[in-house]
Amino acid sequence: MTDDVGILQHSKYATPNKKEGYTTDDNARALIACTNYLMLFNDASVKGLIDTYLGLLLYMQKSDGKMHNYLGYDRKLLDETGSEDCMGRTLWACGYCLNSKLPEKTKLMSKEIFDKVFKWTSSFTSPRAKAYSIMGLFNYQKAYPNDQNVKLNIVALADQLTKHFELKSSEDWEWFESYLTYSNSRLPHSLFLAYEATGKNRYLQVATKSMKFLINTQTINDIFVPIGNRGWYRKGSNRAIYDQQSVEASCTTEAAIAAFRNTGEEVYLKAAYDAFEWFFGRNLQGLTLYDSENGSCCDGITPQGLNQNRGSESTLAYLQARLNLEEIKPSQSNR
Repeated sequence: MTDDVGILQHSKYATPNKKEGYTTDDNARALIACTNYLMLFNDASVKGLIDTYLGLLLYMQKSDGKMHNYLGYDRKLLDETGSEDCMGRTLWACGYCLNSKLPEKTKLMSKEIFDKVFKWTSSFTSPRAKAYSIMGLFNYQKAYPNDQNVKLNIVALADQLTKHFELKSSEDWEWFESYLTYSNSRLPHSLFLAYEATGKNRYLQVATKSMKFLINTQTINDIFVPIGNRGWYRKGSNRAIYDQQSVEASCTTEAAIAAFRNTGEEVYLKAAYDAFEWFFGRNLQGLTLYDSENGSCCDGITPQGLNQNRGSESTLAYLQARLNLEEIKPSQSNR
């Protein structure tokens, strides 16, 4: 899926679909996954990929610090300015690079991109963009532990998310919005990290309530069933079952691992494995999405069966969930 420009957005079955070009979103995801892989296995073979993805982010950054998101295969920019979410994912990816063993020059490039994007976070209205920003700051703080402004920025964004929760949640709807849509788990995930970075119990309380609500909502007969994108789930309405997207299984796996790390509660470890096993057939249709022959992952499950396209988002979703589980194996062996 990767050429000398970056990782391509979509595929037609297992063949990269060059007509769809590239996105900042997917290259940020790829940058996180490859950096994670490098850190876990000390395998320098991925450094070339890391340089490619970081180079794409640099190309997509505007002079004012904002990001373009869409790039054609002909290298022509296809949008004026990308979404807040794409800027948040850029912060997460560049922060992740800073908290790594990458070469110093690579880190300096990551920091430059991060610092130019970060000034826009105060204007973000998207809860997910705020969550991605917290995740980037969490790693930035580990790289620069003496910079007190980083903690203050985490607090400012986490306070905004908890405010969302206080305004929208109720006894039977413990959530940040009056609906569940995409990448839902990133919201509690970011607050678990905010708690880890600041020690503020309020973030842990909201993260715990919202994560347990999400786990319960996405579990049917002990099977992980992500919110479908054909209508999502609005408070007071019936939730959509299809289409189920691979990225949701990954988000939930990763968030549940963060929850387990910060609470030690086994319910989160079970939730992580339940979500991950969705890729291997523990889903409503008993279908396997991961292809071990080529490392690709199907884009999701429809009412008719598998979506056989294997875009970068889905393949990276599987990879990142797997890497997160690899990270906790040493602690599991001691339990």
